[in-house]
Amino acid sequence: MLIETPTTRSASPSPQSGTEPGTVTDPSAPSATRRRHDDAPDTVALFGRLAGLPEGPERDAVRDELVTAWLPMAHRIAGRFRDRGESIEDLRQVAALGLVKAIDRFDPERGAFESYAVPTITGEVKRHFRDRMWALRVPRRVQELRNKVRVARRELTQSPGSPEPSVAALASHTGLSEDEVSAGMEALESFSTLSLDAELSDGDDGYSLADTIGSADASFDVVIDRESAKEGLRRLPERERAILYMRFFEDMTQSRIADRLGISQMHVSRLISRSCARVRDEAMGQRAGRAGAGRSATA
Repeated sequence: MLIETPTTRSASPSPQSGTEPGTVTDPSAPSATRRRHDDAPDTVALFGRLAGLPEGPERDAVRDELVTAWLPMAHRIAGRFRDRGESIEDLRQVAALGLVKAIDRFDPERGAFESYAVPTITGEVKRHFRDRMWALRVPRRVQELRNKVRVARRELTQSPGSPEPSVAALASHTGLSEDEVSAGMEALESFSTLSLDAELSDGDDGYSLADTIGSADASFDVVIDRESAKEGLRRLPERERAILYMRFFEDMTQSRIADRLGISQMHVSRLISRSCARVRDEAMGQRAGRAGAGRSATA
């Protein structure tokens, strides 16, 4: 349905009028001229015809004709957003989608189509940048802060030699709090992501971004030790398991354990030492056995 057409149309000046192409002269004010884009065709009759047609092949044909006529305008609007990280071909497709939406929603009795289509298409392109161009999903509120800060920075640095505005100056200019300005400034630098494999040093000892944020997790060792000790704990007599539970999980002292079980504190101490040594020896034996089996399998 979308047909590629040139983004501009050639127009030759009339030898009688002497006016420039794309300029419409108001007969009531001969000295004043109104500039009109040459990609705004006269399609009033087509829109009137479209409004009176039911769904079907004829209506689709008229709709396609309108899309073809107004596509150069959509391409012109897309061109305003070039060099922002998106290809012009993709931007033209987004603008064309906005054009189709504008044609479908336009009411010919409410004014000129161009006045309705331009904000509709522009909004579609802006929505594309807002929803599709972020490498990570950013809340709408943060995106709005980013846009306000970006505009404020441009306005405050328009004069040559103007210093980079401070957070306080941006907050005063935008009416935002300094925390909101800081969030917007962070978002300005967060439109795209950096690979964790990106090299941060040019020397022989180069390292990647992942090397600066990664660290060994000690919890893995805890999981391994717990799983290794599980079988040995199951084999302990019930009283020794109860003593280890009270000592290491309920954080009871040896004296309190002795009072609860009716034995001496020295006996509790010996039972704890013996139980721990037994579980440790079994766990280390299991590890040695697994390591030996692994070596045999690879031999």
